[in-house]
Amino acid sequence: MAGPDVARPDAIEGWPLPEEQTEWYGDPAVERLLVEAYRGGRMHHGWLIGGPRGIGKATLAYRFARFALTYPDPATAPDAATLAVPATSPAAAKIAARSHPNILTLSRPWDEQGKRFKASLTIDEIRRTIPFFGSTAGEAGWRIAIVDSADDMNANAANALLKILEEPPRRSLFLVISHAPGRLLPTIRSRCRRLDLAPLATSSIEGALATHDDGPADIRHFAAEAGQGSLRKAIGFLDEDAAAISRAFARVVARFPHLDGQAAHALGDLVAQRGADEAFANFTDLVFAWLSRRARGQAEPDGSPIPQSVAATPLATWAEVWEKLRQSSADVEALNLDRKQFVLTTMNILARATRM
Repeated sequence: MAGPDVARPDAIEGWPLPEEQTEWYGDPAVERLLVEAYRGGRMHHGWLIGGPRGIGKATLAYRFARFALTYPDPATAPDAATLAVPATSPAAAKIAARSHPNILTLSRPWDEQGKRFKASLTIDEIRRTIPFFGSTAGEAGWRIAIVDSADDMNANAANALLKILEEPPRRSLFLVISHAPGRLLPTIRSRCRRLDLAPLATSSIEGALATHDDGPADIRHFAAEAGQGSLRKAIGFLDEDAAAISRAFARVVARFPHLDGQAAHALGDLVAQRGADEAFANFTDLVFAWLSRRARGQAEPDGSPIPQSVAATPLATWAEVWEKLRQSSADVEALNLDRKQFVLTTMNILARATRM
């Protein structure tokens, strides 16, 4: 568990954490579904909230937690269209302060010795549920465990969570967040009710950015489009450095199947020299968003045409490239490898794929 001065593995400086977020930018029907399930006595003990990163999965989990802890008796909960609760709700204040005794957040723990978050969500974290659900301390009502995210669990942690889901404690709720639910243990998926969230609308992202950012409107518009349905990704494109990386990336891929070496080197210099971790994250986001569009046959956000050679590349090729780059990008981060070389290698791999 992170120390009191350490936020969370997914914290974004200057932006509210999911437990602090009071707005919901996703589909209103999702909130209504949860309200109806709760009020109707059909509240499954485990919910698997799935979807791409940055679309509000954790925000939704905490919104529901606020609702359930504000109205612990489903029979007296309001027949509302949303999960919003009054700002004066004691539960809301305690959740925002991470001090509510009836909520347990399970995420990658803080390594005090290494001064960083650990690479995986460990079995020791999952075992924190034992005293949490077994203790009589805290407040009356539900006990809610939020797993954020289940993708970070190692094998031992996943098996430990499965055992708890198989025999859930009384009045317990598990909100399990996953960016790729299909990769979780089938037995974990079968013990939960699935709730998949759709990417956010570009207009919703732009509105969210305007709430927290007072920069130029054209940068917010660019960031909202570049985010491809993810508010988290859009935030990463708010600064001019990120915009420069995006433009440089677009110049390289526009020449495929030819690889413009000079443009690729310019892109590599931007990624290697500007903002280190943030620049690398922006680049990898661009790469995987581009691959996702190619696999689905989707147009570019700016409406630019897709070269015929790119459109004709087999789906199996894109899947192979995706897996290769996923592994190599993880190696770059874990081993602190040369980031410019990764950029050059990546663009070469993408260009070659369009020649097949």
